[in-house]
Amino acid sequence: MHIIFQLILTTFLTFSLNFAYAKTEQLTIGLDWFINPDHAPLIIAEKRGYFKEMGLEVEMIEPADPNDPPKLVAAGKLDLAISYQPQLHIQVDQGLPVVRVGTLVSVPLNALVVLKNGPIKSIADLKGKKVGFSVGGFEEALLSGMLEKYNLKMSDIELININFSLSPALIAKKVDAVIGAFRNFELNQMDIVGHPGRAFYPEEHGVPIYEELIYISNINNRNNPIFDKFFKAIQKATLTMINDPISSWQDFSSYRKGLDDELNKRAFKDTISRFALRPQAHDLKTYKEFASFLKDKGIIKKSIKVDTYAKP
Repeated sequence: MHIIFQLILTTFLTFSLNFAYAKTEQLTIGLDWFINPDHAPLIIAEKRGYFKEMGLEVEMIEPADPNDPPKLVAAGKLDLAISYQPQLHIQVDQGLPVVRVGTLVSVPLNALVVLKNGPIKSIADLKGKKVGFSVGGFEEALLSGMLEKYNLKMSDIELININFSLSPALIAKKVDAVIGAFRNFELNQMDIVGHPGRAFYPEEHGVPIYEELIYISNINNRNNPIFDKFFKAIQKATLTMINDPISSWQDFSSYRKGLDDELNKRAFKDTISRFALRPQAHDLKTYKEFASFLKDKGIIKKSIKVDTYAKP
């Protein structure tokens, strides 16, 4: 009887394990950059087991080139990618078959930054000055929209491509201002090294509000039910960070070597309030307004129905 009981128990456990394994679904997501506090909900969902609770095994892939993940989603080689709302409009205008299915950071992070103790006290002071940028096209559209409010044109400033050396170029006074600085990172970075910055926020100076970081999928995969499970885990992780930021920071900073430093600690704190509380919800009207802004600036050429690339 003892041997029979052991056989029955072994069979039951084997069946249970196989069933559990069969229920686990795989999901791959391409990040927009190396892991940083902007990705905190994903890291917390992984560390706290929220993905596992939903029967998911999520693979996060850091790109060598931030432009690659949307292309891989379009090619069907990734389930999801983290991208930017402005880039989504441009990608769709160029014919890429991608669609927004969720939101990570629901408000702009981009800013025009100057030295706090420098000569630029107002955007109007930029006339005849040098402005550094890292990404052509969209950032120029932002800057153009901000300048218009002060009766300035792009021809009134000198644009200089400084790649991704935003803070160093500004601190070294190679430029008078930079566009494309993230208010949760560059401002903290400048403060840490003793050169505090002043930020002018696009949404307060003539630019329609937009979502900084979004989740995109291939348009043919937009209704995949696995996404609902993924976003439930992300929402739970976001609420965890809001309710318990201290232990959430400990979980995030211990995820891998190099995350536990002063810059990431400050950025983590500053980003928590900017994460989307309802990652699958969004306002189509704001997408329409921002698409019109980009079209007026000549960044996109076509008028495409927003609900075709931003899932309602």
